[in-house]
Amino acid sequence: MKWLRYSHQGQVGLGQLVGDTLHVHQGSLFENPQPTGITLPLSDLEILAPCLPTKVLALWNNFKAAAEKNGWSAPTEPLYFLKSPNSYSHHLQAVIRPQQDVGRVVYEAELGIVIGRRGRDIPLEEAAHYIFGYTCVNDVTAVELLRSDTSFEQWTRAKNFDGFTPFGPYIETKLDCTSAIVTAKVNGRERQNYSVSDMFFSPQELVSKLSRGMTLEAGDIISCGTSLGAMPWQNEAVVEVAIEGIGTLSNTMKESA
Repeated sequence: MKWLRYSHQGQVGLGQLVGDTLHVHQGSLFENPQPTGITLPLSDLEILAPCLPTKVLALWNNFKAAAEKNGWSAPTEPLYFLKSPNSYSHHLQAVIRPQQDVGRVVYEAELGIVIGRRGRDIPLEEAAHYIFGYTCVNDVTAVELLRSDTSFEQWTRAKNFDGFTPFGPYIETKLDCTSAIVTAKVNGRERQNYSVSDMFFSPQELVSKLSRGMTLEAGDIISCGTSLGAMPWQNEAVVEVAIEGIGTLSNTMKESA
């Protein structure tokens, strides 16, 4: 079941996608939304980010293949950072390269876990009940800023320029993460292709561990980290993050005005 948010004739709404037709719903996405009986063709809609997270928690070093190639130790706990609301962007929205000289900007194709209800200190055996669904994420990074100051790694600055977290276009409520494949294409050429099953921590483990002492709100996203193949994102290049069963998130890097 795919859900999305949209803009149509000046109105913002939500609905369930069936084929190429949106069945409009009313109410909150996470509180039993009700069908209105109205349908709209997908081609008539501007697709927005499918939810409005209070925070995105993004993983680092969560894939075994990447850790092996880079010589990283297996983490004993999830290693993560936060991405702020100003960094959110949606399907087909241009990502604007920051004006200042920040060096290389890298795309990272990732699976996003969408939290469905508020929770804190969630037991592992209950974690699946807090997952509403899954979406595609592009965790954009100004990679040269990370360690430009040897006294302090700048994860917040490098990850949180305006528009640096495209996600969507849909939330899929039923996804088999044991067989899901994440890909990234740049101008149609595949650059990333990896299995979600290669993660050190499963979606349920991430929900449980990241909720320890920190409340997860409905609509929050856990971005599961990336694997091999992330590369610099050149101006005018189109990056497509795809996960079979969810859809394809497409964005273009644009030079700042």
